[in-house]
Amino acid sequence: MIVGIQARDIRFPTSRHSHGSDAMNPDPDYSCAYVTLEMSGGDPAGNGLTFTIGRGNDLCVAAIEGLGRHLVGRTLDEFEDDLGLVSRLLLNDSQYRWLGPEKGVVHLAAAALINAVWDALAKRAGKPLWRYVSDMSSERIVSAIDFRHISDYLPEAEAFERLSQQAASRAVRISQLLQDGYPAYTTSAGWIGYSNEEIVRRLKESYAEGWRHFKIKVGGDLEDDLRRCALFRETLGPDVRLSVDANQVWNVESAVRAIKAMAPYDIYWVEEPTSPDDVLGHKAIAEQVAPILLATGEHAHNRVMFKQFLQAEAIGFCQIDSCRLAGVNEVIAVMLMANKAGIPVCPHAGGVGLCEYVQHLSMIDYVCISGTMDGRVIEHAAHLHQHFQNPIEIREGRYLAPSAPGYSVDLWPESAAAHEFPFGKVWAEEMAT
Repeated sequence: MIVGIQARDIRFPTSRHSHGSDAMNPDPDYSCAYVTLEMSGGDPAGNGLTFTIGRGNDLCVAAIEGLGRHLVGRTLDEFEDDLGLVSRLLLNDSQYRWLGPEKGVVHLAAAALINAVWDALAKRAGKPLWRYVSDMSSERIVSAIDFRHISDYLPEAEAFERLSQQAASRAVRISQLLQDGYPAYTTSAGWIGYSNEEIVRRLKESYAEGWRHFKIKVGGDLEDDLRRCALFRETLGPDVRLSVDANQVWNVESAVRAIKAMAPYDIYWVEEPTSPDDVLGHKAIAEQVAPILLATGEHAHNRVMFKQFLQAEAIGFCQIDSCRLAGVNEVIAVMLMANKAGIPVCPHAGGVGLCEYVQHLSMIDYVCISGTMDGRVIEHAAHLHQHFQNPIEIREGRYLAPSAPGYSVDLWPESAAAHEFPFGKVWAEEMAT
């Protein structure tokens, strides 16, 4: 039984070295509101987190503490028997819902709690989360989804049919996943705050490690963006993939102008070219810059927004986020809608724990939903993994399938203590200088 909720404000001073910097967010301190479900009766504690970039992390902690009261007194058996229960408990509190609904701080907090429940369930089953879900029947997976507001696009019966079509061949894909891992791309070489020399050094190092798909940040001065694209091609040549990420800074007209200017550098996708809420803006850009495709989703609030992006044919890649959406339940709904639309799921990652999270989600998509890795990649950023007890494992630009039970976001106690804001050792030292 869940007997208590512990929520902590954990922050890492990544802004010191411009890690994570982009055109919209020049000085992020990668942070997480970290929750532990305290258990009785011998059940494993569940850990979850939601990602922020510093200030405001405390708001997520407060929302976790408020929403978490709905879970206290509940048992893992209840959540095992009804996989949709945790979402209904946390998303249907009408007074908290008013603050969204289903978006912003409250939705981020709900994600941390929902993911913590899934973490506890997978740990109790002795399986990594991706395998825990992959071993479920299609009926059970469907039962986790809230079809309200999306059934006009994806009826429950159709979702069940899509899962059922892949069920018989899951074992083959599980075997292949264990053998080969899952393809990825890296963002770590191209943060906007890096110097030319730093970018070149990191590009060469990453290439030597086996990376063949890279993403660099753009959205500053256009001439500087073009210089960065040219620097990339001069360093690595034409035989690797280059994606760019504008992090929302352009309007429709400037996005079209910038993307057309970058086209000679063979751009694989352009990420977040304008406001993440502007479905029709994305559609207008996509129509004018084709065949270059757009990728969006890390700031899409919920399954309803994804439904509209997909219905409007406004994106070429669906970038789910493990914490912006309300946990595993809502992510599965979005992956099924993307499957219907024929759009590859390529999760947003990096941050604190996002890589650890989304590896499981892409593997669920591959095994249970899409049945293919074609056109699909998981984002990778090489920061902060040492703080997790079961960090991601990368080989030749591919994620290896995690084997430890749970959802892979258990922080080392000493790391959490040192980085807890504002009194952990790291921050006490920061404030003393």
